Amino acid sequence: MEEAERFSGCTLSYHQCRCFEKLSAEQKEFMDANSVTIKYRKGEMICKQAGFVSHVMYMERGLAKVFLESSSNSLVLRIIPDGNFLGLSAISEEHSNFPYSAMAYVDSEIRQIDVNAFRKLMEQNYDFTREIINILSANSLQIYGRFFCLTYKQAFGRLADILLCLSDRIFKTTEFDLPLSRKELAELSGMSSETVIRMLKEFNEEGIIKMDRKAIEVIDYQRLKQISDTG
Repeated sequence: MEEAERFSGCTLSYHQCRCFEKLSAEQKEFMDANSVTIKYRKGEMICKQAGFVSHVMYMERGLAKVFLESSSNSLVLRIIPDGNFLGLSAISEEHSNFPYSAMAYVDSEIRQIDVNAFRKLMEQNYDFTREIINILSANSLQIYGRFFCLTYKQAFGRLADILLCLSDRIFKTTEFDLPLSRKELAELSGMSSETVIRMLKEFNEEGIIKMDRKAIEVIDYQRLKQISDTG
């Protein structure tokens, strides 16, 4: 992995989830029998920090933020798009509570898999377990990179990181409708809303991006990447 990738502020890990491909037909039937898909509306809490984990959650469709919160502050750890998990820490019986909260950015559908059934599948299927370990490892590396970005990169580098992450990893296109408010974008980049609004305007005026309300288009990808790399 390149240095710039290791220290990216991207909110999404580089690992693609393929764990369910490792299950046999019988094991998939077992998982289906021990899971249910729940719909969450935009802005609805999916799980609460310190809450009991009864299910491992898999995002089938939608977008959510994972964050730590205190009485007055919150820190966004990552974004969860399609094909990502919540609650994997509970595969260890020593960690039965959510270490974070999660909220839906958009209307979402999440499969909730009974945690004991999930553990049983891990006990039965080595390849499935190895894939889950790979996901946990990739998530850890992503969070390390994000904290490096928030600690050492300047404001322009942080915002460039987030825009590249949204373009490359989440929407996978240079043109997308941003489902986040300016306040939420500020949370992701660890800055004030006023600072984010000012920098977006500067990026727009310099021809790096094009903005039209919620619509964003990355015009000068290489320039945006250079800002991200140099911090």
